Amino acid sequence: MSQLLHPVSRRGLLAGAAATGALIMLHPFSARAQANQAHLRIMETTDIHVNVLPYDYYADKANDTMGLSRTASLIDAVRKEAANSMLIDNGDLLQGNPMGDYIAYEKGLKEGDLHPIMKGMNLLGYECSTLGNHEFNYGLSFLDKVLAGANFPFVCANLIRGTELAANPRDDKLYLKPYIILDRKIKDGSGAEQPIRIGIIGFVPPQIMVWDLKNLEGNVKTRDIVEAAKAWVPQMKEEGADIVIALSHSGIDVKQGDMMENASFFVAGVEGIDAVFTGHQHLVFPGKKDFQALEGVDAQKGTLQGKPAVMGGFWGSHMGLIDLMLERDGSKWKVVSATSEARPIFERVDNKNKPIVPDDKRIIAALEQDHEATLAYVRRPVGKTSAPLYSYFALVADDPSVQIVNQAQSWYLKDILKSTQWKDVPMLSAAAPFKAGGRSGADYYTDVPVGDIAIKNVADLYLYPNTVRAVEITGAQVKEWLEMSAGIFKKIQAGKADQPLIDPEFPSYNFDVIDGVSYRIDLSQPPKYDSKGGVANAGSNRIVDLKFDGKPIDPAAKFIVATNNYRAGGGGNFPDINASKIIYEAPDTNRDVIVRYVISQGTINPTADGNWSFAPLPGASVVFETGVKAKDFIADVKSLRIEPAGEGEAGARYRILL
Repeated sequence: MSQLLHPVSRRGLLAGAAATGALIMLHPFSARAQANQAHLRIMETTDIHVNVLPYDYYADKANDTMGLSRTASLIDAVRKEAANSMLIDNGDLLQGNPMGDYIAYEKGLKEGDLHPIMKGMNLLGYECSTLGNHEFNYGLSFLDKVLAGANFPFVCANLIRGTELAANPRDDKLYLKPYIILDRKIKDGSGAEQPIRIGIIGFVPPQIMVWDLKNLEGNVKTRDIVEAAKAWVPQMKEEGADIVIALSHSGIDVKQGDMMENASFFVAGVEGIDAVFTGHQHLVFPGKKDFQALEGVDAQKGTLQGKPAVMGGFWGSHMGLIDLMLERDGSKWKVVSATSEARPIFERVDNKNKPIVPDDKRIIAALEQDHEATLAYVRRPVGKTSAPLYSYFALVADDPSVQIVNQAQSWYLKDILKSTQWKDVPMLSAAAPFKAGGRSGADYYTDVPVGDIAIKNVADLYLYPNTVRAVEITGAQVKEWLEMSAGIFKKIQAGKADQPLIDPEFPSYNFDVIDGVSYRIDLSQPPKYDSKGGVANAGSNRIVDLKFDGKPIDPAAKFIVATNNYRAGGGGNFPDINASKIIYEAPDTNRDVIVRYVISQGTINPTADGNWSFAPLPGASVVFETGVKAKDFIADVKSLRIEPAGEGEAGARYRILL
């Protein structure tokens, strides 16, 4: 028997308005639908990353910009605006905050246990979800236990069980069902219930085979997203799907290639797909900021190649909404019009975050014990620091939050390799700042005061459960590694004031600092590599005065570089850095290594050693934005001539005199 999609009645509409004290407006599609038409609203959450509650465990304080419990309150109001509605999720549920680590590493999941993310989601009436790349961070066995607790299905059309791809994607032995077709009843404009078949298909970035190689190699394989879509969507139509919805845990990129990480634009171009729900990039679509001026992308209307699409932020910050006006053509439904919206759970008022919706008390109650256990876990001291750990200047100067990661990685691997053939090969270490503002907001910085260091502080320093890797490369490859990192900076002209320094399209997690060498960055040169690792200016040399042991580095010399599985496996597309260079795969996460290092030292000194700086550029100055608390640490930055330059769009603005 077909279920009725979440309907709204006039009585329910009036009751909801009375309860909230506000007038709830029906979407125009619901208001004007005729007898042969129906309005379907599809709601998306994406990239929740275990942020079920509005609490930042790294900072150990409430945060009004996040939390599925807040988005859940939005769900009820949003449903009241539409004649028919359904709720889906777009993946990246299981990793991303200390609650996820606590469950995976400390408490564990036994058969039949319910993960906190499922405790919350099971209360909300989800119809379906797909897998995100971070679902695999804790291994397939853990993933299977989590999915077993969901009261809604998961689909993924490009994750294959085993190591063999079939000649035809339809013959792949998939890890999950590629799609589902929901038989539902929908209320038309006259109030009559009509049958409808809704197909939902899901996709994960193929790059999981690089990012989580240790967990996945020999167990699963991935296929190109668009290739899988072109194979499976026709079968969905053959099976009678009236409309097809793509859950694409993949971002938006208009440059086509094989095995694309961000393929949603081209998913929208697949015949038969009616709407695309995207994610992965932690951006907002449609909107006024992200994905502007891209051919085939309408960031105002929210369309990709003319198809409705949405990206609902991250951590529960927004709900993605696609509204479809459906028209019955004989016995089938078709989309005749659509709108798209990303609706936030908070707003900025007087430079502060103000919540728009309250918490869903059911979720708060369901996660009370998990919340308290996570707080106890993250507050546990493991050592002390003699200097503050902060990342306010991590993109412009050698930085203590990166320094301590590099110190810990080198300490760990030197001990492991001391009795191997690599014992006499010089050790370097590469690390990047993860919390450096940017897309994640004005408060997204590491800030640990002098004194006790707890697990929450270590998790704050290193957000991801990466594992340690050692790669062997040459001095020439060290330089190219740094050339790629230097792509985060824009080209700067001599004699010109207040030029923007940081390229917002270049993610901070790809700005590696390599310790063990010293170098300067010549900003008058253009970037040699673009943000995706492509050669942009082959003759450029931004990295100058590159030295090892006080002497110019020997391009032919061999070096061991401590890094993580993401970078060593090819993540970020750094030149010549891939799995072929790995000489040691550690069983330990980078976080665990930092904890062990702190414990072994008792008290650490993370003061940056200033091994890199900008080359002088006469008469030039640059500006960048950082957090408002940066003013407390400006005196610590010895390698720069730096001064305040007023308020920024989302924080404080500073000037560097080159």
